Amino acid sequence: MKTPADVIRSEIEQRGVMPFARFMELALYAPDCGYYEAKKENVGRRGDFYTSVSVGNLFGELLAFQFVEWLEELRGAENGLRIIEAGAHDGKLAADILAWIQLNRPKIYEQLEYIIVEPSVRRQEWQRELLKNFTPRVRWLSRFNEPAIQRFNGIVFSNELLDAFPIHRFGWDAAGKKWFEWGVAPDGEKFRWARLPNPVQDSQFTFRPPPELLAVLPDGYTVEISPAAENWWREAAGVLENGKLLTMDYGIATDEMFSPARPRGTLRAYFRHHASDDVLANAGEQDLTAHVNFPAIRKAGEDAGLITEHFYPQSKFLTEILARAAKSNSFGRWDSSDTRQFQTLTHPEHLGRAFRVLVQSR
Repeated sequence: MKTPADVIRSEIEQRGVMPFARFMELALYAPDCGYYEAKKENVGRRGDFYTSVSVGNLFGELLAFQFVEWLEELRGAENGLRIIEAGAHDGKLAADILAWIQLNRPKIYEQLEYIIVEPSVRRQEWQRELLKNFTPRVRWLSRFNEPAIQRFNGIVFSNELLDAFPIHRFGWDAAGKKWFEWGVAPDGEKFRWARLPNPVQDSQFTFRPPPELLAVLPDGYTVEISPAAENWWREAAGVLENGKLLTMDYGIATDEMFSPARPRGTLRAYFRHHASDDVLANAGEQDLTAHVNFPAIRKAGEDAGLITEHFYPQSKFLTEILARAAKSNSFGRWDSSDTRQFQTLTHPEHLGRAFRVLVQSR
C-alpha cells in the first residue's frame, strides 16, 4: 500500500516543487494512508497530542449546557433545532454533548438533530460505531453545500479543526524586498525546503504588513496563511440563517501577527507528545499543525454578515459557562475528577491560555 511519502514524491515528479500546503494536505488527508485517515488513536495518552476532549467528559458537558442555552433562544424557529459539528474525529465530543443533553434536557434532545460534517468515509465509520446509541438523533453529511443544511437555525461549531487545515508558508526576502513561497522538493529518501519559482501576489495575503514593519523584518521571516480555513469558515457562515458559529482552537490575535519570537512561524509537528520543527520528516506518521489566524477567520465571518460576539481565552469561556450552570445546579454532584478536568481546561499552564474561542452569530 502506498504511503503519503509515496504519493507526495510521485506528484512532485510529475509537477515539480510542491507548495507546502499541498504537502500538508497529502500528509494528513491522503485517502487511506494520510495521518488522519489511517491513525484512529492519535489523540490522548496513546496518541501524539492531547485535546480538550481527551481531558475527560467535562468539556463536552459544559459545551452541551451552553448549546442548550442558545438552542432555547431559537426554540420558536422553524426547521427544529440543529447542532452541526465539523471535524468530529472519532465522535467522542459528540457523544459527551449528546449524553448530557439526553440526561439533563430530554425535551430538547427529542427535538434535536445533530449533524456531523465529515468528508472522510473512514472517519464516519469510527464515529458511527461510537455514536450508535444516539443514531436517531445523528446524521452525517460530507460537506456544507448539501441541500439538507442550507440556511438552517442552530449552532455550527468545531474544536481543534482549523489548525489542521493546510497552510501556505511565505518567507520574506529582505534583499529583494518581496515575499516568496516555501515549497517542498525531494532529497533522496527525504524531503527538503525549496522556494517556489512563481512570484507571490498581494492578493494572496489576507493582511497587509505596513511598510515600516517590512523595512525591519529579518531575512527569511516566515508567516502562514490558510485560505482553506478561511473558505471553510465562509461556507459555515453561509448555511447559518439564525444562530451561532464558533470554534475553539489555539491561534494568534491581531497584535500577535508578527512576533520576534516566531521568525519561522508557528508550524509544528507532533509525535508521541513531542513537538518538532522537522515537519517534512515521516510524512503521514506525525501530526502537522499551525496556529489559527484568528483575525483572518473573524474577518471572513464578518464579511459573510456575521456579528462577532466573543473572542477570548478558553478559560474565560468555560468559567462563565460553569458559573451559570452552578446557579441552576445543572451538574449535580461535583467531585474531584471534575475539579481536575476543569483545572486542566482552564489553567494558563495547560489549555486555558493557549486555546481561544471565537463566537459569531446571525
